[in-house]
Amino acid sequence: MKVNSAAEALSIINDGDVIWCQSMAATPYKLLEGLKEVAKQRKDLTLLQLHTEYSEILCDPELKGHLRQRAFFVGASTRQAVNQGLADYVPIFLSEIPKLFRSGEQPLDATIVQVSPPDKHGNCSLGISVEATRAALQVAKKVIAWINPNMPRTHGDALVSLKRFDRYFEETAPIPLHQQPPQNPVTQKIGERVAGLIDDGDCLQMGIGAIPDATLACLHHHKDLGIHTEMFSDGVLPLVERGVINNSRKRKHRGRIVTTFAMGTQALYDFVDDNQEVFFLDVEYTNDTSVIRQNKQVMSINSALQVDLSGQVCADSIGTKIYSGVGGQMDFVRGASLSEGGRSVIALPSTACGGTVSRISSLLAPGAGVVTTRAHVHYIVTEHGVANLRAKSMSERARELIHIADPKFREELAKAAYDDWGLNIT
Repeated sequence: MKVNSAAEALSIINDGDVIWCQSMAATPYKLLEGLKEVAKQRKDLTLLQLHTEYSEILCDPELKGHLRQRAFFVGASTRQAVNQGLADYVPIFLSEIPKLFRSGEQPLDATIVQVSPPDKHGNCSLGISVEATRAALQVAKKVIAWINPNMPRTHGDALVSLKRFDRYFEETAPIPLHQQPPQNPVTQKIGERVAGLIDDGDCLQMGIGAIPDATLACLHHHKDLGIHTEMFSDGVLPLVERGVINNSRKRKHRGRIVTTFAMGTQALYDFVDDNQEVFFLDVEYTNDTSVIRQNKQVMSINSALQVDLSGQVCADSIGTKIYSGVGGQMDFVRGASLSEGGRSVIALPSTACGGTVSRISSLLAPGAGVVTTRAHVHYIVTEHGVANLRAKSMSERARELIHIADPKFREELAKAAYDDWGLNIT
């Protein structure tokens, strides 16, 4: 049923409802604005989400007892609330979230989404973010939609019938943009080193940020690269235009970029709009290791906050303070390792806090979350070099990692390797 406002659409939300919110740059933020007001007249609402845009409005202390956010991945909008105990963080592989919904392990009373206008057949599009929302749409008792003419129409698993919406309203508003981050000598050097590990014909998975963009900027002379990823951003566009990325050697979805969401500039959103060469698919599929491994030469490129001398990778927290989430890193690290000729990279600057802290450490900080285990890790890359940890002993790993740490910390790390691990690094 069409209504006139977000608040009117949300009037069917009841006390105690568990609500899934479409996430990333497709966050239905107009519905979140309405939810803040509706929630004041409700009790014990739970909002499930990944990274969401503009959801900081729901961190208002006055909503305590009315609505609580439950994040499967923490972003800037929820980070402070999670670490202050005002919202909850659930560590989980991104590929597992749709299974929670479809199995009924995580019941859903409602789903809120932002979609494109319907086509002549009455089908809207989830646009630039399918992720776990497709599964939520299949099982939720109530679906509430914001139809935004600015939402791109995308292909794959993005279609949803107008008939599926219990309530919907129309309003034109901007899609959140993410400008490409500025480069610096450190990220440029890391990008060069990662690019040096990429071969012609590789199938890439990468995230968003300065390091992926720096890597992609170094690939203009490569050939026949493919994309099977959970997300991508503007860095791929010049390579598609040059024909470097053509997906011609992929075994799965040959000729097509496969993703589950995209975040970037308007140029990116224009590129994916009605582009049949880009498939937005359910994250249970895109991040399934049995699917990922079917492509040859999968190269996964991910980041980290801290790596210890045994190769344990912390990517979701700074000590006990949650920073992001488990996400799909392990899905692709494992999928790449199972792929014929596949490899995985964890890339990070060697230092933090203005060069005063080494990200390569003897031990992880107390409470740090191990996202990629030392048994799964392959390449670690900093601006100072590449460490190949595959099939390396503990002493060999420590030696390789100390070699790519910032030079001013290497002596200290060698001593800590002996003190903490009993490893004599010479």
